[in-house]
Amino acid sequence: MDIAEAEVTTTAGVTATEAGARPVAAGEGEREPHPSDSLRTFGAVVQALREHAGLSRTDLAAVVQYSKHTVESVELGRRMPDQAFVERAEEALGNTGALRRAAQHLSRGEVGLAAWFRQWARLERQAVSLCTYECRLVPGLLQSKAYARAVFEGTIPLRTDEELEAQLAARMERQRMMRERPTVPFSFIVEEHVFRRRFGNAEAMRGLLDHVLGLSAPRNVTLQVVPLEAGLHACLDGPVQVLETPEGRRLAYSEGQENGRLIMDPKQVSVLCQRYETLRSQALSPKDSRDLLERLRGEL
Repeated sequence: MDIAEAEVTTTAGVTATEAGARPVAAGEGEREPHPSDSLRTFGAVVQALREHAGLSRTDLAAVVQYSKHTVESVELGRRMPDQAFVERAEEALGNTGALRRAAQHLSRGEVGLAAWFRQWARLERQAVSLCTYECRLVPGLLQSKAYARAVFEGTIPLRTDEELEAQLAARMERQRMMRERPTVPFSFIVEEHVFRRRFGNAEAMRGLLDHVLGLSAPRNVTLQVVPLEAGLHACLDGPVQVLETPEGRRLAYSEGQENGRLIMDPKQVSVLCQRYETLRSQALSPKDSRDLLERLRGEL
């Protein structure tokens, strides 16, 4: 989700395999975020070499100078190993070169992302345009680090410090694509009350608004705020994102409590696009939206 950031379920008779994701078992979306394929593979190699060497996790932990918990997390694909771990494990497990080579293919992109969000995150990185409507919280792509940390610290069940840091790193990593893709249009429509919801102290709130204003300054980023007085509108069913693929296909994504949904059916996506465009005309202009955020900052 944007809160917990998905391998996704799909709609309109489109199977998970057709969507480019593995099938999702019933109830699977309620579990903890899944490790990425590259991390699982690396972890399996570490475990196989360790067992071949006749070492327990405790034994290997002592040799590589990390905790047994860290060794277990790496083997289960839950933790990105640093270079020191790779080098020490390589030397301890036979110096075959297998771990060094496997480490070259590790991907941080999905670490800390919830299982139901990962497929959408992959699509985001290839999209030629991305539209986001949000009514619950500041969109992940616009969140300050302090705001994102507060969001993750407030989730239930509580996260370990390791899980929280992984989620925070993933959130900040996603924002890089906005800076690295200056010709891709990013459009955001956010409800005013989202920016009025307090977190932390006044300094933290000012930091959030400064961060949002900074990220929305480039020409390819458009931020529009739906004012409180706008009343009811067509997007009240909940947050939604719509993107266009390099092939010109439009896909949508929506999410709720502990789940996310990739929407591929053209008719359903068309309806969501119509709703978004209608709301765009009802929201404040980008300039007026920035003026509103600057006024909110001045009130702190």
